[in-house]
Amino acid sequence: MISEKTLFAQHVEKGLSDDKKFLSSMYFYDKKGEALFRQIMKLDEYYLTDCEMEILQSQGKNIAEIFDDSELEIIELGAGDGIKTKELLRNFDFNQITYRPIDISQQAIIDITDKMNEWLPALKVKGICGDYFKMIKDFKTDKRKLILFLGSNLGNMTDEQAKGFIGQLHHVMNSGDSILLGLDLIKSEKIVLPAYSDNKGITAEFNLNLLHRINKELGGNFNIKDFSHLATYNEKEGIAKSYIKSSMNQSVYIEEVDKEFHFKKDELIHTEVSRKYDLDIIRNIIEGTSFQLKHQFTDHKHYFTDLILTKSN
Repeated sequence: MISEKTLFAQHVEKGLSDDKKFLSSMYFYDKKGEALFRQIMKLDEYYLTDCEMEILQSQGKNIAEIFDDSELEIIELGAGDGIKTKELLRNFDFNQITYRPIDISQQAIIDITDKMNEWLPALKVKGICGDYFKMIKDFKTDKRKLILFLGSNLGNMTDEQAKGFIGQLHHVMNSGDSILLGLDLIKSEKIVLPAYSDNKGITAEFNLNLLHRINKELGGNFNIKDFSHLATYNEKEGIAKSYIKSSMNQSVYIEEVDKEFHFKKDELIHTEVSRKYDLDIIRNIIEGTSFQLKHQFTDHKHYFTDLILTKSN
């Protein structure tokens, strides 16, 4: 099995060698990145977590009641810290469910298992470490499944990628299986953009932590002060993007891949896309599958939604 470090190194080499440089947001979450994201979630500007938390706390019982007629395997993709998920899971009959969090970080799986054992001691937890994009084929089982994809993680993909991803899930799911899909809704720039570029600079530190991580884990020599954070939002398209911007012509050597990478002044490294949705966009993404949009839940501001998509055949 390829190590996390090797996968990270391969991705960095590929991304920084591209004509349009990129680094995946999936690598934001080392220990420091997780701590910074917890700070981001508490920011006044960052509405996403509070809005989805409101849905799961106030309507979690209604969601659970939809699935209360049989044994159920609840698979969470990119489980994270589990704080929101526990608010949903507490509404289920623990004799009927098994919770299977999946995360690329082994430490994240250990942490969420320990936390769930503390929060919900009767819950059966069987964590899996790995890249869920590569593990989708392993989801094919006879057990009834509810796949959780919360936090608007789908929004980190282009619509074409999302369509392919949803199609892959459809392929390994059985009739009657469902996805609970958390999505950020399209809103004005004055609401969205501050969520990705806060006044305290924590989002900037979070984004630039990718370079710290490369230095620490892969032997890079990025001079962090020579790079900056840039966030953009196109309200008409409903797409926010985050970049790391080089402030000068410079070169960086990364020991793990034994390669030097060159950056021009103002050159961008694309680190994240944050898609915002409406129902027409979702209908386009699920077109060609038998998924049916069975239920929609929103927060009181209608900023965020959790949708239930159920496979019909």
